This record gives sequence, C-alpha cells and structure tokens, in this order.
Amino acid sequence: MSRPTTRVLALLEILQDRGLVPAEELARRLETDTRAVRRYVTALRDMDIPVESVRGRYGGYRLAYGVRLPPLMLTDDEAVAVATALATGGHEPVGEPGPADRVLVKLNRVMSPSLRRRVAVLVAATSATTGPLTPEPQLALTLAAAVHARHTVRIEHTRGAREVDPYGLVVHARRWYLVGHDHLRDAVRIYRLDRVGDAAELPGRFTPPEGFDPVDHVLRTLTLGDWSHRTEVWLDTDLETARDRLPTTFGDLCPCPDGGVLLVSGVEDLQAMARVLTGLPWPFTVRTPPALITALAEHVTSLTKAVTRSQLTEDPPR
Repeated sequence: MSRPTTRVLALLEILQDRGLVPAEELARRLETDTRAVRRYVTALRDMDIPVESVRGRYGGYRLAYGVRLPPLMLTDDEAVAVATALATGGHEPVGEPGPADRVLVKLNRVMSPSLRRRVAVLVAATSATTGPLTPEPQLALTLAAAVHARHTVRIEHTRGAREVDPYGLVVHARRWYLVGHDHLRDAVRIYRLDRVGDAAELPGRFTPPEGFDPVDHVLRTLTLGDWSHRTEVWLDTDLETARDRLPTTFGDLCPCPDGGVLLVSGVEDLQAMARVLTGLPWPFTVRTPPALITALAEHVTSLTKAVTRSQLTEDPPR
C-alpha cells in the first residue's frame, strides 16, 4: 500500500470488520507505523466517521458503538462509471467470481436502494466484448431502463429522430451500441451511443425476437454491414484454429462439409483484402468475387517483382 488514501480506506474496512484493534496490529496490516495510523484515524474523523481511541494495555481503535455508515452517495455519472467499469471490464470464468464481482457486491451493500436498482438494470442490460468508454450517464440509464421494461424509445440520432424497440446495449471495441428494431426502417439496426443526443421512453411495449443475441448481431453487422464487396474465401484449416488466429470482426467463419472453413467478409478495399490473404498461414481459395482474384493476382505480381529486384541488388559472392 503506497498511497495514503488507500491506507485510510483499508483502515476503515478493518474497523468495520472488527471491534477494537490494537494500533500495532493496524500498523502491521497497513504496512506502516503507529504514528501514521494516528494520522489516518484523524483523516477518518475529519470525514465525520467517529473513531474511538482506547488507552491501556488492551487498547487500540474502534468505530463508535451504534455507528451506521450512511449509504454511499454517488451521482449518476459516478454510478455508471463504476458499475460499467466493473461489470463490463473483463470476463471471469463461469462459476468463479473475480475481484470485480466482489467489489460489485460491496457496492450493492452500501448504495441507496433506488440507485442500486437502476445500476443493476444497467448492468443486466449491457454486454461487453472489451473494456468500455463511459457513455453519457442519463442516456445510458434511460436506454437500459427501456431494455429492461421492454418499452419503445425515441432517440435523437445525428441522422434524425428514431423510434426504436431496444433489445440491448453492447460495448465493443470501446464503443457503446444500442441494438433494436427501427420503426422507420422496419428492420433491426445498431446505433452508436456517441451519435445519440437524447432518449425518452414511450408508452408502447414490445416483445424481443426469441433467441435474439445483441452481441452476435453487432459483431455480424460490423463484419458484413454496408461494405462495397462481399467476399467468400475457403481456408484449408479447422474452425477452432481459424477462430484463434483471426479477429472476430474479420469475417464470419463456417465449417465446410468437405473440410476446411469458409470465411465470409464485408470488404471496402479488395487490394487490402488480397494483402491480408497472402499473410495467412494456410492455403486458401477465393470463391467470390472475381475482382478479389484479380486483386490477388496483382498483389502476387508486385511481390514477384519485389523478389526479382531484391535478387538483382544482392552482392555477388566473393
């Protein structure tokens, strides 16, 4: 423990867990000396936390009898920042709660009931693939409440107002997305929260499609969305190996009945796709489009010319 603030918080936790604690024991557990312990006790008293000192051979420090610490007072901004950082910052093995889970439990014990319910709804409505950037708090809380209650929302998007049946919030690549059915387009759409200025719940209710997975939809949309080209490439490998080597957003991977894996991707730049394919460790076959085959041939030609130039500039043997 190197920071004084950390030691003050640790001291409070020790005193909450136990009754009277000798100063020497506190010093040992805080990895400091008894003089510093007295300073930390003073810091707690300055925060209106009544810490009593008991003199004598069996003396020490304790919280005053009958003391109940007040509920943790967090603003909406602070609650969203803490809860989402803990709940979506990483993934623990199934059945094995990690440090973030334990901190969430402790937060639940001291948060006010109303805030606890709102934050719980936000956590339950949100899935993450990576650590998130905190969104505008009121916007996130409003959308999460609508997901939970299955209420239609009206969002003010940069492209205009929309009425959406919100299926879930997804955090991917440090961005927040709202996934839902757009009434205007009559289709499922995703919206980046940094492009949504405001949201309001509407009276209408909806029922999400059975088995719909917001995370899967976001990943597929970002992979195969409004790209200029759809490519299909057969890879001479197995599905598990391909998934380990290729990022999720690189394309959709499907095992082929006769062996190998089919990679389906949305691509804007076929030349860039050709360069990526030549860097793969497995044999492959381009199935579509023909323009990708042309781009691949051009890239191979440029590589061949580079090899030829390199051979011509080699120093002759001595």
